[in-house]
Amino acid sequence: MKNKVKEKIYPGWMCIPALGIYTLFYIVPIAAAFFFSFTDWNMDRMNEPKFAGLRNFINLFGDDVFLRSAGNTALFAVMTTVLKLAVGLALALLVVQKFKGNGFFRTLFYLPCVLSCMIIGLLFTGILKMDGLLNNALRAVGMEAMACDWLGKYGTAMFWIIFIEVWMWAGFNMFLFISGLQSIPAELYESAQMDGASAWERFVKITLPMLAPSFTVVTTLNITGGLKVFDLVYALTGGGPGFDTQVLSTYAYRAFGLGLLGKSSASSMILSVGVVAITFAMNRFLRSKEVEA
Repeated sequence: MKNKVKEKIYPGWMCIPALGIYTLFYIVPIAAAFFFSFTDWNMDRMNEPKFAGLRNFINLFGDDVFLRSAGNTALFAVMTTVLKLAVGLALALLVVQKFKGNGFFRTLFYLPCVLSCMIIGLLFTGILKMDGLLNNALRAVGMEAMACDWLGKYGTAMFWIIFIEVWMWAGFNMFLFISGLQSIPAELYESAQMDGASAWERFVKITLPMLAPSFTVVTTLNITGGLKVFDLVYALTGGGPGFDTQVLSTYAYRAFGLGLLGKSSASSMILSVGVVAITFAMNRFLRSKEVEA
């Protein structure tokens, strides 16, 4: 009887619009990219792509710019994940305490992640350019020798890209950790304190193990987002100077802009497979640590 009622309330055909949209905007583009990644499809032969086998993939792994892009993507994903975990946890431990203005600081730390990446990119471009706010401030305090084009060199450009990403998303990670901290029973801390455990021992023996599920979620989200980064790099440097800060997403975008559609599809497939494989492996590893914890 219950099953019949459910069928009347939720008929299966109601899923068709959602499945149609999902198929049209997700499954079809992935299938098309997979197909065209094995062709020499380009702007000169829009209607006559020819099968090229693995040539696109072989050429990519022989391309220094592609390898540089892959290295930058890995560096960005690892560094931002580690820093966002550390900063997000530190902020969560701070604002989870009860004090006046707690809500204000939570909002303040969370605010950057609701802003558009493109707007933030344009804002920091104005701050970091040669005649920008940062260099003018350095000149004003007599440190003119330190002024430079912060986005014009690989070392400083990559540093600022990573820094801005961490600044933007640390507040989001903070809230994920807050939910984990609030789920830890207070009795555990009280019992450990009665046994003479120090604040550091309580943090290591109780807080960190109990936060294992939160670490799994936060790490997986950050690694996935870091590997797929596009808008921030594009807004700040466009992959420059030269190809120095190019990542896999901007590499695929640039190849598409040059009309190398097969090559762009191949690089996109490599990125997609890499994201899925790394995310799956990372999630499985962290899940196993949750059980141990």
